[in-house]
Amino acid sequence: MPRILLETHINAPIDVCFDIARSVDVHLASSSRTGERAVAGRTSGLMNLHDTVTWRARHLGVWQNLTSKITIMKAPEYFTDEMTQGAFRSFRHEHHFTKSDDGGTLMKDIFEFESPFGVAGMVVNRLFLTAYMRRFLEERNRCIKEYAESGAWEITLSS
Repeated sequence: MPRILLETHINAPIDVCFDIARSVDVHLASSSRTGERAVAGRTSGLMNLHDTVTWRARHLGVWQNLTSKITIMKAPEYFTDEMTQGAFRSFRHEHHFTKSDDGGTLMKDIFEFESPFGVAGMVVNRLFLTAYMRRFLEERNRCIKEYAESGAWEITLSS
């Protein structure tokens, strides 16, 4: 099962980073290149414990729906979302937030997924899917960092 670990330092308070990371609207902004839309469940605002959202996006040339659910949450330190329906056999995305000594926040992602199709899925993971998912998460984290550090979060989270 592939595992992607990312760490992003953000010059913003932990509660701001936590809220931005669970914002449906910021996720949509970070994934605009895939045409992603929230089509069911929570379609805007902040995800909370037990909330679900169904995303519709074009990945690798194919339109797909993926439903995820917030299964664990302890504000503002962490939350976990897990796929309940979609193209993967499974995925789990842990989001951890720690105050840093400089007043900012260290955001840590742990993303694990399992592809369908057994051995063929494992080959696809090694050839390109793990790298594709890493780039997707890195873009998402750049967007979260930009919103947090620029103050754009104030408009997004207040609407």
